[in-house]
Amino acid sequence: MENEAKKGKQKFEMKIIESERARTVSFSKRKKTLFEDAKKFATQTGADVGVMLFSPGGKPCSYGSTSIEEIIENFLKVKLEDRQRDYVEGKSNGFEALEDLHKELQTCNEKEKKRVLMHKILHPGSEIPRDKHMEDQKLAMKLRVEKIIKETQNSILVEHLKFDLNVAPEPEDEEES
Repeated sequence: MENEAKKGKQKFEMKIIESERARTVSFSKRKKTLFEDAKKFATQTGADVGVMLFSPGGKPCSYGSTSIEEIIENFLKVKLEDRQRDYVEGKSNGFEALEDLHKELQTCNEKEKKRVLMHKILHPGSEIPRDKHMEDQKLAMKLRVEKIIKETQNSILVEHLKFDLNVAPEPEDEEES
């Protein structure tokens, strides 16, 4: 008995449970454990903890160390503040990223000019072959530019929304006597 090998922690393949009944039972048990762990975490750390999930049947379930609505509200508030701060910091970061890309593109263009010139010298009159690596680099740069543009547009939209909300007119007091 002493020489028996212990199995220890077993790894198993993560995949959906095929049986709907077994899946529902597993959901119920795991939900209970998840909520208990969230409660322990909140108690031990003093953090506001919220867990939201939907059952396989579409029923919403949640646990919150305070009200789940309050946790969601605080979460969204902090996310909005982060976006606004990132926007302010990102104004210069976006320009810096574009400048870096511009320098990189200039370097690529210089290398391409040298490659074409060398080919014309070594193989006069022949067709200049494509440089797949250079094309891939330029495509990657184009995708990076599109990403920067998208992020910048999103930041601008958030700033406009913030501006519109802050400029809402105050209700007028009726002081006519």
